[in-house]
Amino acid sequence: MAGPSEHAGIAGSALDGLDVRLKGDVFTPEDPGYEAELAGFNRIARHRPDVVVAALSAEDVSVAVSFAVRAGLPVAVQATGHGIAAPAPGGVLVATRRMNAVAVDPLTRTAYAEAGAQWHQVISAAAPHGLAPLNGSSPLVGVVGYTLGGGLGPLGRQFGFAADHVTRIEVVTADGSIRQVTRDRHPDLFWALRGGKGNFGIVTKLWFGLMPVRRLYGGGLYFPGEQAGKVLHAWRRWTATVPEEMTSSVSLLRLPDVAADVPEFLRGTFAAHVRIAFTGPAEEGERLVRPLRACGTPLADSVAEMPYAAVADIHQDPTHPIPYHERNVVLRELGDRATETLLRVAGSGSACGDLMVEVRQLGGALSRPAEVPNAVGVREGAYTLSTLSPPGSPDVVLGPMEQWSTGRRYLNFLAGADTAGRAGECFDPETLSRLARVKAAVDPDHLFRLDHTIAPRP
Repeated sequence: MAGPSEHAGIAGSALDGLDVRLKGDVFTPEDPGYEAELAGFNRIARHRPDVVVAALSAEDVSVAVSFAVRAGLPVAVQATGHGIAAPAPGGVLVATRRMNAVAVDPLTRTAYAEAGAQWHQVISAAAPHGLAPLNGSSPLVGVVGYTLGGGLGPLGRQFGFAADHVTRIEVVTADGSIRQVTRDRHPDLFWALRGGKGNFGIVTKLWFGLMPVRRLYGGGLYFPGEQAGKVLHAWRRWTATVPEEMTSSVSLLRLPDVAADVPEFLRGTFAAHVRIAFTGPAEEGERLVRPLRACGTPLADSVAEMPYAAVADIHQDPTHPIPYHERNVVLRELGDRATETLLRVAGSGSACGDLMVEVRQLGGALSRPAEVPNAVGVREGAYTLSTLSPPGSPDVVLGPMEQWSTGRRYLNFLAGADTAGRAGECFDPETLSRLARVKAAVDPDHLFRLDHTIAPRP
């Protein structure tokens, strides 16, 4: 911190006392480094807290939370900033990106990651042992936030949600305690954290299982926009025939022609992108994918055998910060009429301004309960339908598709300033009620309310 200051009624002496107790740094709006500390991947909104604590350890997080309680301030947390739900107008923001240690135990096929770690770190550490985490489509996403929201990735249909394989959680709760949470110790909190995301405390470390996956038959098939209808219908029929070892999706893309990380052939055009991740033999994958290759004339075809360490090549998610809203609905089915409706509202010639409209197949292990039950709330769905929209772009896609929805949304696919209050839409009434009771037990004063939030309720 630059020196004694006052902001929003916080005495400089209190801030000095906070600074002394931390290994990390403290920033207020008057301090150099404040703005840089707030920068996250999704630039659709920006936190403006009274105090930023750049934590280096769970003890730092505990100090920050205890300070916030004494000052009567709410608490937010940010690692990578992919899933921002609302800007924090005041309060204490705990920045965890410096807490990024990762370790892999190949004998037990497990790993742990600190609060600021990103998936590419775990992928790299696990790959030499023939192991893979249940990461998301972008290796730049934070391990902890992704997993606490469920974790739906390229291995999902075979192995389930990332949250299903968590074995231990270290979390700082609203009383400042550092708790070790497992199926046997604080079982209700263990259930709630795995699927209920950041409502119950700040997770500082996560232990989870790794999968015996060394390579994939995977990549992308890109088709010109005028073939999107044929491709989407063919893919939808194809998903009814594939084994659980196949996880796939289709995206309708409208990517800007100025983005540095967008391939030249996709810039400023409309295209359909089929994403493939198959863990079986390459020759079997080639046979399975053949009908998709035959449904149009690809602009590009990168589907081939690949090391799991190259998994980012499948989705080709953006690598540079951008502003976007992310919204979604979970579909119970995707028949002919639903597919035609989707093409009408998101296809060529529509009023859709979304950068991406993606349909992901669920089912398989994603539809089965976890061995240790958790709060992940979308297992009854057949597909997720999500949109990535630039600032100011209205939702013209999801509304017409609601008639085929389960009535649920997937928590990790909600980002942007209009999504903070929608966490309740991600759970059935019984699960939501139980989450609210756990919240009342561990955070009765609703300290953690600057994100996707579930209010405490007895």
